Amino acid sequence: MTDAERKIARKRVKARRDFASTVITLVVVDAILIVIWFVTTGGRGYFWPLWPSIGFAIAIIFSGLNAYGLLNRDVTDGDIDAELDRMKRKG
Repeated sequence: MTDAERKIARKRVKARRDFASTVITLVVVDAILIVIWFVTTGGRGYFWPLWPSIGFAIAIIFSGLNAYGLLNRDVTDGDIDAELDRMKRKG
């Protein structure tokens, strides 16, 4: 395995670990907000923790897409060459 391949593998492992810690953190914070809501309202009234929960869900979705390669693909030599060609054409 080359150094470049090891670097890519390390990046992917780090992204997956970061994803796991993000999920744990957001779930814990969400649970705390729900407990605060329940303690202050007795479980009645407007469920305001819904709004942070939606934001947390969006963050988890994008973090997962990034961690498992659906949004964050590796830059190839072809990508670099294509960008250089675009830069040359623009002037």
